[in-house]
Amino acid sequence: MSQDTKSLEQPTIQLRSQRQRQWRTFIRNKTAILGLILAILVAFTAFFADDWFIALVQGRKPTPLLAPFDPLKQDTRRRLAPPTKEHPMGLDSYGRDTLSRIVYGARVSLAVGICSVLLGGTLGTFMGLVAGYLGGKVENTLMRVVDVLMAFPSLIMGMVVLAVLGAGLGKMILAIGIVLSPTFARVAHGATLAVKENEYTEAARAIGAGRLRILRFHILPNILGEMVVLASIWIATAIRVEANLSFIGLGVSPPTPAWGSMIRDGTRHLSDMPWVSIFPGLAILITVLAFNLLGDGLRDVLDPKLQQ
Repeated sequence: MSQDTKSLEQPTIQLRSQRQRQWRTFIRNKTAILGLILAILVAFTAFFADDWFIALVQGRKPTPLLAPFDPLKQDTRRRLAPPTKEHPMGLDSYGRDTLSRIVYGARVSLAVGICSVLLGGTLGTFMGLVAGYLGGKVENTLMRVVDVLMAFPSLIMGMVVLAVLGAGLGKMILAIGIVLSPTFARVAHGATLAVKENEYTEAARAIGAGRLRILRFHILPNILGEMVVLASIWIATAIRVEANLSFIGLGVSPPTPAWGSMIRDGTRHLSDMPWVSIFPGLAILITVLAFNLLGDGLRDVLDPKLQQ
């Protein structure tokens, strides 16, 4: 084998060995594996709550699949019934099966959590990249906007945005995405300031590479790991904020199942019928814990500071 062939294969071998080390680091983290399993179970439950895909192809109304009952079906004669073999988590104040509503409510929580983080992460990373690379007045202006947004608590900021836009799933995603974007902007800004002074960035600038090319091929790939770690952790925060907004009535419109609104409906019966609020609260706890544990594991694998 010639020397040139060996030199070409060496980066591939190094990349493969690096990925193997990252994978071994992740699987050795038992809490991260637990978080991954819980996150997969929650996602599986949300996706297969009913046969929506088959129903879409056949042109009919979806029927429950994993959920034992229709989450909107009411039985007022058995309202607030305790947990039984038929209804393991009891019935709510309208006689609807709590387990079925928790299963369907996972869709709302995951949709808001993932989509809002994607929106906020994209917007915030773009702001941080531009501010960190261009510097000067652009950096000062963008970072002052970020400072103003970060001065407000996430729940208060979400309430302000939803008060202007109104309630609804899409508007909630937009509101939480705006709330999360300053955090991504701050992290991306700091990472960009560090990366843009590296030798490979200076070399690309010296040979005449444009700003967009440097940002896309030299800076963004090197800060993407930090953004992924931050996104995985902030999904849990987005789910928590969604539950808080639903609890105060700014979430999805009833009777769509949402964990926060389910807890609110059961607060009137906490003393004598606590299961109405306890079970959706446990669903929020498990989901938030899953993404926090998963985010910690990904941080150990992808964070370059910890790798060093």
